[in-house]
Amino acid sequence: MLTLESFEQASEIVGRVTQETKLIKSSYFSDLTGNRVFFKPENMQRTGSFKVRGAYYKISTLSDEERQRGLIAASASNHAQAVAYAASKYHTKAVIVMPTTTPMIMVERTKSYGADVILKGDFIGESCAYAKELASQEGYTFIHPFDDLAVATGQGTIAMEIIQELPLVDYILVPVGGGGIATGVSTLVKMLNPHIKVIGVESAGAACLSLSLARGEVTPLEHVNTIADSTAVKEPGEQLFPYLQENLDHVILVEDDELIVAFLDMVENHKMVVENAGLLTVAALRHLDFTGKKVVSVISGGNMDMITLSSVVQHGLIARDRIFTVSVLIPDKPGELVRVASLIANNQGNVIKLEHNQFVTTNRNMAVELKITMEAFGTDHKNQIVHALEDAGCRPKVIRTNL
Repeated sequence: MLTLESFEQASEIVGRVTQETKLIKSSYFSDLTGNRVFFKPENMQRTGSFKVRGAYYKISTLSDEERQRGLIAASASNHAQAVAYAASKYHTKAVIVMPTTTPMIMVERTKSYGADVILKGDFIGESCAYAKELASQEGYTFIHPFDDLAVATGQGTIAMEIIQELPLVDYILVPVGGGGIATGVSTLVKMLNPHIKVIGVESAGAACLSLSLARGEVTPLEHVNTIADSTAVKEPGEQLFPYLQENLDHVILVEDDELIVAFLDMVENHKMVVENAGLLTVAALRHLDFTGKKVVSVISGGNMDMITLSSVVQHGLIARDRIFTVSVLIPDKPGELVRVASLIANNQGNVIKLEHNQFVTTNRNMAVELKITMEAFGTDHKNQIVHALEDAGCRPKVIRTNL
């Protein structure tokens, strides 16, 4: 069982290896929501996520014999690095099974902590099955990423720190995947102050907890589909579910498109890189139906490979109408291209890509097509440019942007 004594013990033990992640006041989200919003920036934690708390505490509870056999885990990123790092602190061998699709930077980071990495399986489920098979064959001690009460206890130390720093907090938002951090945080919060509300935040494409809560029992999803890959699990932990039922006050669902916008919010307003799963609680701030409260959003991690980061930035700019594409029709005669370019420039648009198609109609003297991709300041500015093109008789049509 999760007890106050175990959380207190975990706080002391985890403090040996964690970095201090003091709360950060967000003026931007405070103004946006009408609340006093703070971030708990676990993306600044050692190994880049909160997972080091659960991994280190779990390993501390093992016997010498269990540690000496070596540890094994399966993960594509955060849990992998956390177990590798924690094992190195105990001078214990760690084997990490990662999907073959894992970005190379995540593989190299895990190796840098001294772990042996095995690439096996196209999906994390296949990697996990292989890790358990190896644990049985070789005698390794398997460290589950979430469905373990000791792991959840370690993650719950986040709540201890939040309440110590902000005793009168009203709401704490926590991301939900398998339920480890949500279990630890919500359970300890209710022990320390049952008046504090804890809201879980799930990806709409991997809402396994919401389904299970509705059914009253752990119920697996048929499939998951979300860019918040760290939370892309089909069912919450069996051991954790009773605690989640009892201690979570509410669950908010967030769409992937909201995560993309939240990424830009964090980079532009807080100069902070947050991974997609870590953005769940940030995106959920826009769903709050109350004002005047003290709210803490737990940012769970910041591990992103550069390809994913680049893609999220581009899609975020498009979602915010900071980059958009229009198709315009103009006569095929000298000076028309210059006319359109000048019109865009006079309205402070910045052209970044241009396609000129003379063969859009059989009568090119009547019309040729220009596809223009440009930068704007936002939706109002985009509309200003489109209206200017309309007034000039260019018949603009906003189309899908492909960068």
